[in-house]
Amino acid sequence: MNLKKRRSGINQNGVIEMAKIRIHELAKELNMNSKDLADRLRQMGYSVKNHMSTIEEKEIAKIKKNLKPKDNRNNKNNKNKKETKDAVSTSKPEVKEKDFRKRAQVKKDELSQKKKQNQKVVLAKVQNPVRGRSSKRKRRDYHRVAAKNTEPKTIIIDNKVTVQELANSLHVNGSEIIKKLIDLGVMASLNQVIDSETATLAASEFGVDVVVQDEVVELEEEVLREALDQPKDLKPKPPVITVMGHVDHGKTSLLDYIRHSNVIATEAGGITQHIGAYQIEIKGKKITFLDTPGHEAFTTMRARGAQATDIAVLVVAADDGVMPQTVEAINHAKAAEVPIIVAINKIDKQGADPDHVKQQLAEYGLVPEEWGGSTICVPVSAKQGTGIDQLLEMLLLVAEMEELKANPRKPARGIVIEAELDKGRGPAATVLIQNGILYIGDQILVGIASGKVRAMYDFKGNRIEKASPGTPVEILGLSEVPAAGDLLYAVDDERLARQIAEKRFEKKRQIENVVPEKVTLEELFNQIKEGKVKELNLVVKADVRGSAEALIQALEKMGDQEVRISIIHSGVGGITETDVMLASASNALVIGFNVRPDVNAKEAAETENVEIMLYRVIYEALDDIKAALEGLLEPIHKEVSLGRAEVRNTFHIPKVGVIAGCYMLEGKVTRKSNVRVVRDGVVIYEGNIESLKRFKDDAKEVAQGHECGIGLENFQDVKDGDILEFYEIQDIKRELKS
Repeated sequence: MNLKKRRSGINQNGVIEMAKIRIHELAKELNMNSKDLADRLRQMGYSVKNHMSTIEEKEIAKIKKNLKPKDNRNNKNNKNKKETKDAVSTSKPEVKEKDFRKRAQVKKDELSQKKKQNQKVVLAKVQNPVRGRSSKRKRRDYHRVAAKNTEPKTIIIDNKVTVQELANSLHVNGSEIIKKLIDLGVMASLNQVIDSETATLAASEFGVDVVVQDEVVELEEEVLREALDQPKDLKPKPPVITVMGHVDHGKTSLLDYIRHSNVIATEAGGITQHIGAYQIEIKGKKITFLDTPGHEAFTTMRARGAQATDIAVLVVAADDGVMPQTVEAINHAKAAEVPIIVAINKIDKQGADPDHVKQQLAEYGLVPEEWGGSTICVPVSAKQGTGIDQLLEMLLLVAEMEELKANPRKPARGIVIEAELDKGRGPAATVLIQNGILYIGDQILVGIASGKVRAMYDFKGNRIEKASPGTPVEILGLSEVPAAGDLLYAVDDERLARQIAEKRFEKKRQIENVVPEKVTLEELFNQIKEGKVKELNLVVKADVRGSAEALIQALEKMGDQEVRISIIHSGVGGITETDVMLASASNALVIGFNVRPDVNAKEAAETENVEIMLYRVIYEALDDIKAALEGLLEPIHKEVSLGRAEVRNTFHIPKVGVIAGCYMLEGKVTRKSNVRVVRDGVVIYEGNIESLKRFKDDAKEVAQGHECGIGLENFQDVKDGDILEFYEIQDIKRELKS
C-alpha cells in the first residue's frame, strides 16, 4: 500500500494506537477527489469532517470493498473530459476577449475551490505539526520532507506583483510567464505590475498554487485561534508564581531561601541562574517561579493581552506594614485577576506586628482567612526559614483548587518572559511553555520573529531536548529579538511563519510612524458608542492620603446599575512611570490632584499615549468624571409628533408606484420624517417617506393647510381616507441620579 501513514504509538493510558491514514492520502490512492471521498464516507457512517480527518488502517479494506468501481471510472472519465476540454480551449491560435473572459472565469472558479482546499492543507500543517520522541527525530524529519515533495507547491505573493517577481517566485524564466499571459489574453512586460488574480491564473499554468498576502493574515488569525481542549486531554501543570511587594520587604531573600533550600534537599548542588525563572519540587510536585520585577511584568504582559502568572505571592514586612509599592502590587494582581497569597515576612525582627499588617491588608480587600475572609496569610522569616514550608504547601493547595491544567498534545504555545541579543549566540528568549510540548528543531513564530529552535536550556543552564507545559526555558534560533509578553507558537510551515513575522514587522513599523490616538475622554466616548466600554477605569494620585480618600469616596458614589467607576489604583505622591504603564494596560485615565508627573511619567505618557488629567479643585475633577459617566449612559429615545395628513386621492405612476395625494390637517411634514398609516384606528404601516412633492416639484417641507404628494417606502396599499401621522425620534441625554 503506497500510503503515507501516521505511525502507531502508545497513548497516555498505555494502549497501543493503530496507524491512521488521512482522507486526502486515501483519495490519492483511490484516484478520487478528497471531497467526494469524504461525502461517500459520511454516507457509509464514518465520522469525517474534512480531507484532514483520519481513518484507521483496518477500515481501509472495508472502504475499498464498499466503494463501487464505477465511481473511480467516472472520476477518471470526468477528469479526462475536463483535460480534453482545456486542451481544446487553449489550442486556439486566436484569443478573443469574450472567450478569454469565459475561460478566465471558469479558471477562477476552479482555482478558488482549489485555493480553499490548499489553505486548509496549509492551516492543518500549521496547527497540527507532527510530534515524536527525540529518538525518532530522523523519521519525523523524513515524513516532513516527504510531505513537502508530494504536496502541491505553493507561493505567497502581494496583491500587486511584477511579472519578473512572479517569475522569480516560480523559479522560471520571465519570458515563459509572458507567453502564458499572452495565451490568457494579457499583454505585459517584465517590469509591468499585474494583479493577484492574473498572477494566480499564470501560476496555475505551472501547477503552482498562490496564496495572497491578505490570505496570510487570514491564516495567521486561524493559527492564533485556540481550539477548545477536550477534558480528557488536559493534564495538571506546575503553577507559575510571581513574587511581588515593596522594596526591602524581603522578596529576593525569600526567593533565595526557597532556591537554596530546595537545592540542598535534592542534593543538586549549587544553582547557576541563567534565566529569569526556575523550578523547585515539593512532595513530588513542581512549582515554577518567575524571577522578574513583579508589577512591571504584570503590566507589560497584560498590555499585550498575555497572562503568564497563575498565583501572586505578596511579600509584606511585619515591621513596616503596607507601603505604597505594596498597594501597587495589590492593584496589579487584582487587575490580572489571579489569586493572592500574602507572605508576612520578617516576623523574627523586633517591632514585628503581623496583626497590624493583616488589619492594613483588610482595608485593601485582602481579608485573612482567620478573620472570615478568603486571603491566605502565612507568617514567614526568609532569614531563618520559618514558615517557608507552610508557604509552599499553601501554594500547592491554591494551585490544586484552581485546577491548573494544560494540553500536552497540542502544538506548543508559550509566552516570552524576557529576551536579549547575545553577542555570541544571537537572539535569546526566556519562554514559559503554557500548552503543548516544544522540541528542538520545531519551527516557531514569536511576535516579529520566526525561526527554528536551535537549542534549549533549563533554569540550571543544562541543555534539554523538550519542554512541557509550565516549564521555563531559554531558546536560541530566532531571527529577531522578541518583546516581553509576545506569544510563541510552534508551526510546521517555515515559509508561512516567516511571512507572518515579516508582515507583523511591517505593521509594527507603520504603527511606530503614526501617532496613535490617546486614551482620552473623547476616545472613551467613541468606544462607548461602539458598546466596548461600560465602566470608566481611573488611576488616582493625590498629594496627601486625606485628599486621595476624599476624592475616591466622591468618585465611588457616582454611577448606577448601567455604568460605574473602577479605581484600579490610588496612591499618595507624584505621578510615576508605573502609574502610566498601569493606566495603559487597563485603558484607564490618570487623575492627579495637587500632584505633577515626573519626567519619566511624561515620557511614558507620550509613548503609551495616556492622558494625564491634573486638578487643583476637587469639584472640577468630579464634574469632568460625571460628564464622562453620563456619556456612558444610553440616551432616552422620545417620539415627537410633527403633524397629520389625510389621503384624499391616490395616483398610480409607472415605474414609481402609488403616490398618496394628501391634505395637511395639522402641523407639518418633512422629507426625513417618520410616518405611520392609520386606517379605521388601526396602524397598518410604519416606516419612512420615499418622496415628498408639492405639485410637480420636490419639497423639503409642507405645512398645515397645503396639499402634497407622498410616496411611502416599500408600501403601495395606501387608500383614500387613510390618515398619515408624521413624527421624529429624538435622543435625550440622560443624567446620573444623585
